[in-house]
Amino acid sequence: MKKLTAMLLLGVALFGAQTTARADGLNIVFTHHSSASNTFWQAVKKGFDDGCAKVEASCNMVFTQTEGSIEQQVANMRAALAAKPNALLTSIVDDHAFDDVIKEARDAGVLVIAVNVDDTEGAKGNARQAFVGQGFKPAGYSLAKAISESFPKDGPIKVLVGISAPGQNWSESRGAGVMQFLEEYKAAHADRDVSWERIDSGTDLAITSDRVGAYLNAHPDTTAYFDTGFWCAGVARVLQDRGVAPGKVLLGGFDLVPEVLQQMQKGYVQALVDQQPYMQGFMPVMEAYLNKKIGLAPSDIDTGQGIVRPNQADAIMALSAQGMR
Repeated sequence: MKKLTAMLLLGVALFGAQTTARADGLNIVFTHHSSASNTFWQAVKKGFDDGCAKVEASCNMVFTQTEGSIEQQVANMRAALAAKPNALLTSIVDDHAFDDVIKEARDAGVLVIAVNVDDTEGAKGNARQAFVGQGFKPAGYSLAKAISESFPKDGPIKVLVGISAPGQNWSESRGAGVMQFLEEYKAAHADRDVSWERIDSGTDLAITSDRVGAYLNAHPDTTAYFDTGFWCAGVARVLQDRGVAPGKVLLGGFDLVPEVLQQMQKGYVQALVDQQPYMQGFMPVMEAYLNKKIGLAPSDIDTGQGIVRPNQADAIMALSAQGMR
């Protein structure tokens, strides 16, 4: 924390005296696992672009053609490294797929920072030098705890946990955090019937709507649905189309994109977790700048697990319209 605070203060000093801080020759490439249609990643890109403009770096964010494609991301990383950038920012959604290419980058003297998703073993599992992003399992736990405040006071509790991308670190870890809380809740309420299931819920609003909607048809007594992304917005649409009252099935998820905030404003989503995508784009650029300019090693930055409630949705929507949230 002291190192991060020092870095932030230095950043303020560097930028306070002038409108831009030049980083002559600084070339940064950002590869990740999402397509350009993913609203969340457009907020990351806004932070990335603003950071690059601030230090006058040459920057490029490379999306995948297919949402969540590890193969395309690895190919993008190799292509980007062929251009010999100073820094590589990348998400690590798989514990093994990126090990070789990241080691090659480090061996070539490229600064490597994991952003948004890290190896589940952190620095022990991958040669990246720092991680900027959310602690996923604690965030899942916090979300489940927040939603549990609205659980009915008596009767059974039946929960569905949507693992949006089975096998990918971010989704599995968030889901594990949700289920850890449910295990503790069940132990603390031994007199009640508390149960849960997991489902491959998908990373597309229409797909999630179909899969979870079918589950709800078969299990109309479902108390709550937890999504490991923002695709609970699709489930909210299903409930609305079926005439189900807001709050009858509790909904919670991640990321403050317009689609899910709109459903929160309607009362269908009770809680969301904010991981601050703008910060995930902006701060790694600052770390790359400080590394090149004065030799500071990059530091881990936890971008948070703040719980957002419906009474905050209007204010956040205004920022979302600016591409900041």
